[in-house]
Amino acid sequence: MARIVVIGAGMGAMAAAARLAVAGHRVVVYERAATYGGAVRRFERDGFAFDTGPGLLPLPAVYRDLFVKTGKQPLEECVELVQVDPSARHVFPDGTQVSLPNASRAGVVTALDEALGAGAGARWGDFLVRAREAWDRTRRPLLEEPLWPNWSVLAEREPYPSVPHKKLLRTRRAATLAEVAAWELREPRLGALLESHALAYGLDPRVTPASAAVLPYMEHAFGTWCVRGGIRELARAVYERCVARRVEFVFGAEVAGIVEKDGRAAGVELSDGTVADADFVVAGVAPGVLDGLVPGTAPRGDGGVSPQRGAPSRLTVLLALRGGRPEGVAHRTVVHTVDRDDELDRLFGERPGLPVAPTVVVSRPDDPALVPDEEHEAATLTVTVPAGSPASAQDVERVLGVAERAVPGLPDRLLWHQVRTPDDIAEVTGAAGGAVPAPALAAADGRLLHPSNSTRIPGLFTVGGWTHPGGGLPHAGMSGALVAGLIVEGPEFRGSQ
Repeated sequence: MARIVVIGAGMGAMAAAARLAVAGHRVVVYERAATYGGAVRRFERDGFAFDTGPGLLPLPAVYRDLFVKTGKQPLEECVELVQVDPSARHVFPDGTQVSLPNASRAGVVTALDEALGAGAGARWGDFLVRAREAWDRTRRPLLEEPLWPNWSVLAEREPYPSVPHKKLLRTRRAATLAEVAAWELREPRLGALLESHALAYGLDPRVTPASAAVLPYMEHAFGTWCVRGGIRELARAVYERCVARRVEFVFGAEVAGIVEKDGRAAGVELSDGTVADADFVVAGVAPGVLDGLVPGTAPRGDGGVSPQRGAPSRLTVLLALRGGRPEGVAHRTVVHTVDRDDELDRLFGERPGLPVAPTVVVSRPDDPALVPDEEHEAATLTVTVPAGSPASAQDVERVLGVAERAVPGLPDRLLWHQVRTPDDIAEVTGAAGGAVPAPALAAADGRLLHPSNSTRIPGLFTVGGWTHPGGGLPHAGMSGALVAGLIVEGPEFRGSQ
């Protein structure tokens, strides 16, 4: 039985802790905050409750697997999962609206044809077929296996099978998501739908590789799910599973450094000077935090994948509304920007800041646990913004103005609102500027790969969104499985079969 110290109680860290405890190891988690969950937090006021991190769960199979491998109670006995239908409603600048059924190719094709015109659905359906091929080519190396030592193969190879495009006597293939939208979908609103999946993860579709087609494919193939009571309930369930497996949690305990002995990780030093010895250390922290604990930890060796820097953040506005949630309202509505180029330039270019009319994701869960009574509604507005961006009163007013396109009469219904800025994310996660990591993607010279879960220091592993396989709730759970496998089975571990 090994002694294992886990730094941080985020979702990936807890997933690793539970799996390691089941394998017979003694696991202690040190968390500087007073609670678990990392970015998966909750804000409560006047009987209203809001998720302040992710609000939906894609690919729930990751957490089903965690609960199957760590105990007798399956996930569905610990939380109530509900498939969201429609998957999303999209509101375009010209006033066109379309609601996309959850996990139904035929339903999506029909809905797009009816809203955008004959042929739109077929083009999107054909795109999903190609996206599935990209998914099949990348699923194992990017999600289910430790990062390959020859990771540059993933960096160079574009797995998306682009359609040949002829222009000016030249034949070209789409290399970016924006080119897929322009050359293969050939409809501005379809292009906006596609690019919104990249924007939600803080990715610039103009330079994001075509392999990002897997993002809408995952949502289409595996559905979109919510958790009754909010995603915070999923964090609670994972925490309770850890406790049931005798993982020890120490809250309010900040790790100040990683102890090295004989060339390997041998424990951690806490801010009060206490040293906790360990045979292995698992760090579930942002790159800048890890650099402070042990400089030069990642990447692993020469030529390794460098930690991502400069990822965008999120601005979130929590709304307490008078009046109940109307019948038939979509859980998630994407209100698209009226000026795509301005939005992308302000997010990723030389003029950082919030555009006049940004893309806003409006979340309106049908969940009595989140409101004081049926005469009120809780809604959340989310906008991708540059890391470190402040939120002026004018910025919030712009976001509220855009949201009114999805929530008619919003000003008259608004009781109060609460703003969560990138600084709030930074305070919770330790990530510089409140940056939010994107999932790992192939191609693009490896810009969207994440460092290996192993480090240059034997016995020290990294877990969570800033390490392989990247950001997002499913990816965090996968990173926990990979780290546990590397510790239990050793470097020869090649992932679940």
